[in-house]
Amino acid sequence: VDEVGRGPLCGPVVTAAVILDPAAPIRGLNDSKKLSQARREALFDEICDKALAWCIARAEVAEIDQLNILQATLLAMQRAVAGLAVVPRLALIDGNRCPRLQVPSAAVVGGDGKVPAIAAASILAKVSRDREMCELDRLYPGYGIAGHKGYPTPEHLGALQRLGPADIHRRSFAPVRRLLETP
Repeated sequence: VDEVGRGPLCGPVVTAAVILDPAAPIRGLNDSKKLSQARREALFDEICDKALAWCIARAEVAEIDQLNILQATLLAMQRAVAGLAVVPRLALIDGNRCPRLQVPSAAVVGGDGKVPAIAAASILAKVSRDREMCELDRLYPGYGIAGHKGYPTPEHLGALQRLGPADIHRRSFAPVRRLLETP
């Protein structure tokens, strides 16, 4: 299980859970951040085709603002594991915390670079969220979301100053909250 999108100022946090098939190995799995976009896209399709089970889940902006980003991420991870068509014997979670699950779990720091199934989950989560951010860029022009994927880049912060926050922005995150508090 892995996540993407904890740091951005807008959009959901997206998680994925993957159970790989040992009889159908996938070459080139790695931390999604270490792969090119083209390679992630190709691996996305291969993972979906070859994995025994996979599920992409999310926590929405309202949930992030209500719960906080950590709790929303753990909730999205719970949803991803619960959505698997095959019940895992053990859920390996990238990072240093595990969500409450109906199956045993273990945290693996740097797991997206060490455990192939976590790497596969990181790819599914990243490609899925990146695609969604490109769609949000079309729906919310002027913020440059397709380029920065919602992260607090100078371009995004400048657009927030000019345009103000949209309903896709996380109101609990300091740069957005400060703009909303300013008269």
